[in-house]
Amino acid sequence: MIVLDQENKLFTLHTQNTTYQMKADQYRVLLHTYYGPRLRGGDLSRLIQFADRGTSPNPNEAGHRRDYSLDTLPQEYSTCGVGDFRLPSIEFEPADGSRLADLRYTGFELKKGKYALPGLPAFFGGDEWETLVIHLTDSTCKMSVKLYYGVLERCDLITRAVQVVNEGGQAVQLRRCASLCLDLQGGDLDFITFDGCHAQERSLSRSPLRQGVQSVESVRGTSSHHHNPFVILCDHNANEDCGTCYGAMLVYSGNFLAAAERTHLENNRLLLGINPYHFCYTLAPGECFTAPEAALVCSPCGFGQMSRSFHRAIRENLIHDPLEGKRRPVLINNWEATEFGFDAEKLVSIAAAAAPLGIELFVMDDGWFGTRDSDFGGLGDWTVNESKLPGGLGALVPRIHDLGMSFGIWIEPEMVSEDSALYNAHPDWVLEAPNRPFARGRSQLVLDFSRKEVRDHVYGAIKQVLESAEITYVKWDMNRSLTDVWSSALPAGRQGELFHRFVLGVYDILARMRRDFPGILIEGCTGGGGRFDAGMLYYVPQFWCSDNTDAIDRLTIQYGTSFCYPVSTMGAHVSAVPNAQTGRSVSMETRGVVAMAGTFGYEMDLNHTTAEEKETIKRQVAFFKEHYELIQRGDYYRLSDPFHDPFTAWQQVSPDRREALVSLVTHANRAASPFRTVRLRGLDPQAQYRVNGGEAWPGDVLMAAGFPLPMPTGDYQAMQLYLEAE
Repeated sequence: MIVLDQENKLFTLHTQNTTYQMKADQYRVLLHTYYGPRLRGGDLSRLIQFADRGTSPNPNEAGHRRDYSLDTLPQEYSTCGVGDFRLPSIEFEPADGSRLADLRYTGFELKKGKYALPGLPAFFGGDEWETLVIHLTDSTCKMSVKLYYGVLERCDLITRAVQVVNEGGQAVQLRRCASLCLDLQGGDLDFITFDGCHAQERSLSRSPLRQGVQSVESVRGTSSHHHNPFVILCDHNANEDCGTCYGAMLVYSGNFLAAAERTHLENNRLLLGINPYHFCYTLAPGECFTAPEAALVCSPCGFGQMSRSFHRAIRENLIHDPLEGKRRPVLINNWEATEFGFDAEKLVSIAAAAAPLGIELFVMDDGWFGTRDSDFGGLGDWTVNESKLPGGLGALVPRIHDLGMSFGIWIEPEMVSEDSALYNAHPDWVLEAPNRPFARGRSQLVLDFSRKEVRDHVYGAIKQVLESAEITYVKWDMNRSLTDVWSSALPAGRQGELFHRFVLGVYDILARMRRDFPGILIEGCTGGGGRFDAGMLYYVPQFWCSDNTDAIDRLTIQYGTSFCYPVSTMGAHVSAVPNAQTGRSVSMETRGVVAMAGTFGYEMDLNHTTAEEKETIKRQVAFFKEHYELIQRGDYYRLSDPFHDPFTAWQQVSPDRREALVSLVTHANRAASPFRTVRLRGLDPQAQYRVNGGEAWPGDVLMAAGFPLPMPTGDYQAMQLYLEAE
């Protein structure tokens, strides 16, 4: 709900549990007055204090009033070079070379429904949304800035976006344009980020905000394995169930910057948006630039409530896929079983072993096209290698269908090998600076997706493949960071637009694929989880969580991912042991329980499993299908911290609280270990729950006292508790 006080230029945004407020003051400076637990209303600018801070300058309009400074006031969208020395939200350079941005309030719009961003992913919905647009102007440079706010009350979600318009008569270079600025007055806060590397993505890092700037970023061209474009500011005492926390997510898949600054006055600023590294966007007179969307959730009741709000909003109002909400098939992928060394007979044999166990989709991974027998060739040539697959897909796919399975395929559209017909024909289509040797990644180069002719060629070739057979699944991969970022299609003065234009090009092809093949399930992948972000999830309902399929490593990877992203988006498979990444062996039961914390599938040759393991797989698949809605769409609770506790446990609860599933994996065992209990969450305290069809337990006992765990008799043992209310 958006409440306006036009006389006082006061704007209040209410969600179910929170209030967000801003006000244009007597100098038309847009101040941020409050964001936190829901309040009844009123003008909260009374919370802002004024004092002469000596070295903090004062705007011209304030005259000799020395207690009014942009350097100390909470800004709704921070300016640049005119008195605020903290992190700027925007920076532009007009023809005179000055880099000042002095934005003042000029008006607003209030609309029913949700705004959209042309060419960019964004949350969507109908009349349950409200949109507020605040107009700011730098009158000297004739630059107009529109701040967009979307309010989804039931999810405590507030979205932010920014549009910059050059209303002057000369070109202006936009050098920085954040999507979100959040100023919080006072309070000691922690800064939480989700960091790692390839095969160890999204580990939670938490540290107190200290004076100065703390930040995470990506300059790799993707959101990256190393830092995720989702961060949290929170109270020092915040945990799963208590404390105020602010989650901020960028709906974008390229270079980003998330920076938190704490001042000597103990004020805190969070900035989130496109990374200003190598960013310079030229706006001719009348042209506009739209920054990607950011989304905020404030939870007065800890991380759990925040996560569940994001999960619901992402599932219901971000994933723009006609298959979202429908049960997705349990799949088997051949990569870890064969890598490049397969032919049609080998693929059919893997599928034939999987079909009787209830597995429904066979996915043919890398190596089916061109001269693709290794990492060194074939990328870009999207034609079937008939020496491996005689008769092409037209011969292979019906054989898979005859087993009662559907068929999927792997692609990597953004890349090209030097040993390929495409590169030989169009070497100028790659990112490569003139007169410099290029860098390789995984022995491949990056196609210039900022160019429409490149995108048209690549998509045309892939479209032809997808139309050649009944294909119901596509795995879209991307296996290297961007280097040598220079385009022969852009003049020297516009090369700073290339990183962003590349991301827009990826979105363009994904949008075309969604339009032309609405029945195909697309799973994203970027060397595993290197582009696991909300921007990609707008186009693909699930993303390969990590190339690391070791079940024990996956506990921490999936734990960190769950703080923002729902289970239904996390690609997770059971793989063979010893695991290819770690050499570790754990039971089929444990691997299955961990993979059920995601989309669920298998990555192995089931011809090499025992009869007992096959029976276990058959039970796992049947259990997952039976409880699909609960697992994929239930309210998610983290019951332990895998970095500090002796076990990892999580829980899904149905919306009506009539059923729940608890999954738990013990860590390394030790002698004389103490007795353990796990305290459940989200149940009806008045209900009686039968546990795995046996003894009934009161809901309040399970939550307050916990459920006793059996003593582990080895390392990495798993259990699941299915609870059903009587």
